[in-house]
Amino acid sequence: MNIGLKGRTSIAILVVVAFTAGILSATMGANWFGAGDRAATPARAVPADLQRTDVSAATFEDAFVSTAERINESVVQIRSEQVRRLPGTRNVNPFEGTPFGEFFRMPDQQPQEFRSEALGSGVVIRSDGYIVTNNHVVDGAEELQVVLANGTFHKATVVGKDPESDLAVIRIDADGLRAVPFGRIADVRIGQWVMAFGSPLAAELGNTVTSGIVSALHRTSPNLTRLNLFASFIQTDAAINPGNSGGPLVNLAGELIGINSAIYSRSGGSQGIGFAIPVDVVESVTRQLVENGSVERGFLGVNFDAVSPALSQAAGVPRGSAQVTAVTPDAPAAEAGLREGDIITHIDGRELRSSEELRTTIGNMAPGDRPTLTVHRDGGTREIAVRLGKRSEFLAQAAENQPAEGAGEDALESMGLTLQALDAQRAESMGLENGTRGVLVTAVDAASDAYRSAELRQGDVIVEAGRKPVRSVQDFREVVEASEEGKPFMVKVLRASQGQVRTFFTALTRPG
Repeated sequence: MNIGLKGRTSIAILVVVAFTAGILSATMGANWFGAGDRAATPARAVPADLQRTDVSAATFEDAFVSTAERINESVVQIRSEQVRRLPGTRNVNPFEGTPFGEFFRMPDQQPQEFRSEALGSGVVIRSDGYIVTNNHVVDGAEELQVVLANGTFHKATVVGKDPESDLAVIRIDADGLRAVPFGRIADVRIGQWVMAFGSPLAAELGNTVTSGIVSALHRTSPNLTRLNLFASFIQTDAAINPGNSGGPLVNLAGELIGINSAIYSRSGGSQGIGFAIPVDVVESVTRQLVENGSVERGFLGVNFDAVSPALSQAAGVPRGSAQVTAVTPDAPAAEAGLREGDIITHIDGRELRSSEELRTTIGNMAPGDRPTLTVHRDGGTREIAVRLGKRSEFLAQAAENQPAEGAGEDALESMGLTLQALDAQRAESMGLENGTRGVLVTAVDAASDAYRSAELRQGDVIVEAGRKPVRSVQDFREVVEASEEGKPFMVKVLRASQGQVRTFFTALTRPG
């Protein structure tokens, strides 16, 4: 995955508070409320850094209540109207080419237009009407309406969108709103209480509040990369459902620590595994969207991959390291002396937990930043400082250096797609039916229409294009060749997730 061009992811004490009267154990009650001298079991010492004073069930409950009261004033419901257009298709005349052909000519099907309403959430970040939400909540919307906690409706306009981080800023014509304060990602801890806000499932469930803990930090994976190229997610078990997207995740101090973005679920509803975009990413992206309407990211210029167990053991490097598989000529990485085969283990002294963190860390830095990479090479370790370039400039250069568009590989690249034939082993691992033929999407540019409008993702399998079966990359290429520039054609897609395979149709357009 090319970080620049392709866009590719204490010992804690758990205090369980039972909210039903009389169910606090003597030992836990003694330890927590400082009543060890009244309990039959001697109280155990609590480490100094975990001691609490003046704590009671009432004050613990009050923390949730007061936070909900404050934050709910900043939470909004976002209603969008989207229009999806599917191209028309040519009806097949079974008698075409025969003397009866003219008698059985059938009119072609006309393009179809579907209007749908979508529901999402957001949170006020400035008192003069600026609101942050997920990009997927507002992307493609022809009309946006915001409902405040007091029930008033406001028309909203888009200030800026960043598909790569799945964040967007919208604005309403209002002033004196309560803005949510930003927390610090460095203060977020696994096991701490958090609250999620939003409008799950239905408009009448606006300003729903759920609670849970931070289940994990720095979550990255190929699956999560499909959702967000540049976030190491916060994982939480606070209930998050469709419609919660774009709503805030806050700590009990009432500070924003993340924007709810996605869930892992086999049912489509909350199963205790939700993900939020961390506050440091939210703060950086929203500031740039408000000031400039777009986001500028740092660029390193390497392709990389995960380190296998065998390589990790042989080289003596952590499993989360990233091995450099290619270096972009004239990019910052090349100028700093990075080479193919190098293994990056740390960035600014922090060990990579996953190779995907190379992309998320660099992607959230600014052009001109100078991170220091710890690199394993030829049995030794060295520190390499890199001055990051502008990602947008290198993307533009890459586009300029592409040969003139025509049939073949370049046409696919211009659409933002990298494809390969689906082999039997991969089809079996995805749970596809025996004998399934198609092409595998191995990469899709997050800035392309294939990603943003057609909603194709890495790992999808295209089995039909232009109403024709696709068994190879050449089959797909021929459909692209035959299509008119600027005119969409239908694509049938298989998507495997959580042991299930979903079939859906979308439309792609050959660039004009």
